[in-house]
Amino acid sequence: MTERSGTAWGKSHDVIVHQSEPFNAESSLAVLVQQPVTSTEDFYVRNHGPVPELDPRLWRLSVDGMVDRPLEMSLEDLQNRFEHHEVVATLQCAGNRRSGLAKVHDIPGHPWGPGATSTATWTGARLTDVLAAAGAQNSAQHVAFEAPDVAPEATPPQRFGASIPIAKATGDEVLLAWGMNGRPLPAVHGAPVRAIVPGFIGARSVKWIDRVSVQADPSQNFFQSIAYRLLPPGIDPYSAPPGDGLALGPLTVNSAILAPDDGAVVPAGRTAVTGYALSGDDRGIARVDVSVDGGQSWLQAELDEPPSPWAWTPWRITLELPPGDVEITARAWDTSAAVQPEHEAHLWNPKGYFNNAWSRIHLTATERQGMSA
Repeated sequence: MTERSGTAWGKSHDVIVHQSEPFNAESSLAVLVQQPVTSTEDFYVRNHGPVPELDPRLWRLSVDGMVDRPLEMSLEDLQNRFEHHEVVATLQCAGNRRSGLAKVHDIPGHPWGPGATSTATWTGARLTDVLAAAGAQNSAQHVAFEAPDVAPEATPPQRFGASIPIAKATGDEVLLAWGMNGRPLPAVHGAPVRAIVPGFIGARSVKWIDRVSVQADPSQNFFQSIAYRLLPPGIDPYSAPPGDGLALGPLTVNSAILAPDDGAVVPAGRTAVTGYALSGDDRGIARVDVSVDGGQSWLQAELDEPPSPWAWTPWRITLELPPGDVEITARAWDTSAAVQPEHEAHLWNPKGYFNNAWSRIHLTATERQGMSA
């Protein structure tokens, strides 16, 4: 069940809480539309287990595997040894907009709306610099992350883990971050240090990270080999064997209408519509189309400058709405010419991942008071 939150984990009253323990909450659309960079208090949270209690003074990061010089570092070591970098990056849960897929067929998991995504300024050391210091070997293909949080859904019980290809891990945008929006990273967002992997699903930006392992193969952790995989219809998500389906990595092109609210009553006539668009890896947003006739005709929205190449693109358009019930539809195109598909029915999968169907809201437009027929 979802509800508005109080101040759990320092979050604002506007976040939409899906679960109190482990804590899972999405950002309010009304807040996102006002914040190209999301405040920490309003940033969405995805947790699989309880937030671990870690003392930053005792925390250590190990770097091992296919390296010539294994490392073990304290937070002070990490901050003093490596150059500090900032990246403005959008993170998005793979289950973002799951609620739309659940309208096609039932799906287990939290009914995320389009607010399981947020943007922050992250501060930390580049992972590629740490890998270079450890002497990552040329034959390595993947970099795996581990953290101390243990989720009950993992079978057998194990620490949270994930991996990314080494070609991504050595990109300048990937950080081992200790700061968020100019302040120390909060516990609920992964303090003392987390990975930030822009352009990939949020689950690959592992929180509370304490181990980096350079290896030949992807991680065999439950959350890499079983949990975050795209399964075909007809497969039982609870009994699928490891490696079944497609491992999730780069995000798909997606967008959402942030304002007006779905179901709102607005005056007929000129109406401002705003939203965000985002694509995976290093693909930018090329265009956002908006329709008021079910996609028979389209108008192009105006794109604002994204906060960074690794962040969402805010968009806006002013529409002339006739009186009555109106459906507004939006679709985004990215710089590879990929476009959002039309219907959730074409995308349905047993775990409810990667819903990037056209974004739709329904409004009732009323005659303005004082106007005569």
